[in-house]
Amino acid sequence: MSTMRELWDKEWPVIRRFLPSDLDESARRHGAMRRKRGAVGSAEELLRLLLMHVAGGLSLEQTVMRARIQGLPALNAMALHKRLCRSEHWLAALTTHLVENIRSRLNGNDRCWQHGRRVRILDATDVQEQGATGSDWRLHYSVRLPELCCDWFLLTDIHTGENLRHLPVEKGDLVLVDRAYNDRKAMGAFLAQGADVIVRYNSGAFPLLDTKGAPFDPLPRLRSLKIGKAKECAVQFDTGTRLVPARLCALRKSPAQAERACYKAKRKAQRNGTRVRAATLEYAHFVIVITTVPAEVMNLPQVMEFYRARWQVELAFKRLKTLLHLGQLPKKKASSSRAWMQGKILTALLIERLLCEARFFSPWGYGL
Repeated sequence: MSTMRELWDKEWPVIRRFLPSDLDESARRHGAMRRKRGAVGSAEELLRLLLMHVAGGLSLEQTVMRARIQGLPALNAMALHKRLCRSEHWLAALTTHLVENIRSRLNGNDRCWQHGRRVRILDATDVQEQGATGSDWRLHYSVRLPELCCDWFLLTDIHTGENLRHLPVEKGDLVLVDRAYNDRKAMGAFLAQGADVIVRYNSGAFPLLDTKGAPFDPLPRLRSLKIGKAKECAVQFDTGTRLVPARLCALRKSPAQAERACYKAKRKAQRNGTRVRAATLEYAHFVIVITTVPAEVMNLPQVMEFYRARWQVELAFKRLKTLLHLGQLPKKKASSSRAWMQGKILTALLIERLLCEARFFSPWGYGL
C-alpha cells in the first residue's frame, strides 16, 4: 500500500485531472461539505484525507497524523470518521463520473473487436463486515473485454442476488456469466433488450427443450465425447413468455480436471448436509455453456474461447481484495462501510483511468 500512499501524496495533480472540475459544488450537492466551517476548507482537501485513509491503508489515527505532517487540515479521528460517513453519496457520484469517463474512452474501440460486439463479463463478490458471522455486502461488477476495465458496478446488501436484470445493456452486447445467473425469466427480459449471453449451464436450475419442444437431457448426447473435444446441440428454453432458441456447447475435461470438479461437488454436498446427485458428478466431466449467439455469428470453438475469458473478472476481484484490501471491512457501521467500499471502488477506477492515460503518455510524463 506504500505505492498507493505515494500516489496520493506526490502525484495528486495528476489524480485531480480525472475528477470533476466542480469538485466543491459536487461535494455540497451530495452532502459531504454542508458548510464552510471547521478545519477542512475544500472538497479537494477532504477527498485527499479520505483517500489517505481508504486507499492508503492507514487507520483513522494514522491518517490524522500523516495529514498534519503534510500540512493538510488537522482533524481528530472521530471527526474524520464522521466526514467519511457523510461522504458516501459523494464518493458514489465520483465513481459514476469515472465509470462514464472510462466508458466514453472505450466506446470508440470496443465495437471493432472480434465480432463487432461490446463484450462484457458480469459477476458479483461478497464483502464481510468486521465482526460479522457472514457476508454483509455484495459488489456486482462488469468488466469490458479486451480492455479489462470496469464499465459498471452496483453495491447492494447480501440479500440482493446475482441477476442479469441488474446490468444495463445495449443492443448487440455480449455478456459472459457463470452458473449463478441461470434464471430463465431474468434472461428473457435481458435478451429482449437485444443483448446476447454465454452462460455456464446449471442442470438443476435451467431446464432445456429440444427444437420440437420436448424436454432435453444433454448427458446422453455428451457421453461419447472424447477428452478435449467439443460438441454443440440446438436447444431452446422457456422464459415464461416465449421460447428462445439457443445452443448448448460442451467440452469434455481432462481426467484430472474432472476429478477435481467431482471432489468439489462432493465437498459442497457434504457441507450442505446433502447427497450429491449422480448426474451432478457426470456433469462435472464437462464444461457446458448455453449461448444465444447464432452459429453463423460465432462458431463452437469461439464460444468456448470467449467463455474462458470470464475468468478475468475473478482476477479483478482478486486484485480488489488483495492489492486494495476490499475483502473485509474495517468498519462496523452501515454508512461508514458503504462509504469505505465506495472509496475502494473509486481507487480502483482511478488506477484504471491512469492505465488508460498511460497509453498516450509522452516520453517526458503526463499530458498538459
